[in-house]
Amino acid sequence: MKKQKKVLILGASSDIGVCVINELLRRKIYVTAHYHKNLKSLIKFKKNKFFKLFSLDLSKQIKKSHLKKITKNYDSFINLTGLVKNVSFENFNYKNLNEILLANYINPLLILKHIFPGMIKKKWGRILMSSSIGVKFGGSKNTFAYSVSKHLNEFIPSYFKNYYKDEIFYNTLRIGTTNTKIHKKIKNKNLIERVKLIPTKKMADPEDIASYILYICSEKNKFITGSILTIAGGE
Repeated sequence: MKKQKKVLILGASSDIGVCVINELLRRKIYVTAHYHKNLKSLIKFKKNKFFKLFSLDLSKQIKKSHLKKITKNYDSFINLTGLVKNVSFENFNYKNLNEILLANYINPLLILKHIFPGMIKKKWGRILMSSSIGVKFGGSKNTFAYSVSKHLNEFIPSYFKNYYKDEIFYNTLRIGTTNTKIHKKIKNKNLIERVKLIPTKKMADPEDIASYILYICSEKNKFITGSILTIAGGE
């Protein structure tokens, strides 16, 4: 990751986000980490000179003043936002669907639009959106709105093809069942039964997913772009 000097991570307080930050800082790469409420998992990085924090509620409409505070000088953009609410199709309404779409897809896309000119200027960039293996199966019955937002992250606009030749790569990572805290937020989720459905018969560790993110968003990745990549133990 020699040329990758500055990385912006949305949803950085997630378990996977923390693993990504750990490795980036070990490599002395500048990281700007976004969080909303969960500052606790990021406190340990605050004294590192390569690390910056900013807080923003992405479930609400972003104002132009918010965008102006975010510098455009990034080499990589990693969207790990994952707002989850226990909302089935029968019970979803405009408010909770709108909040989740804003947090997981719409506002990250607006932030990407804001910083993308900087990548064009450098003629180098790595963009990674995050999806979920649940999209493949139509989502969970208790997380309808979340599944819709992750499905949207798998839409890769043809617009970005114009910049692949300049090594500005855009990919989506479809993440399988991973040993993270997010499962505790989902009502009646039986992880033991869930793992039985995975051919490898185990969940991924956050470090496993982080290692793939680091590769896809590094200069070592010279050819993977415009792709939805699945890491899900064979599901």
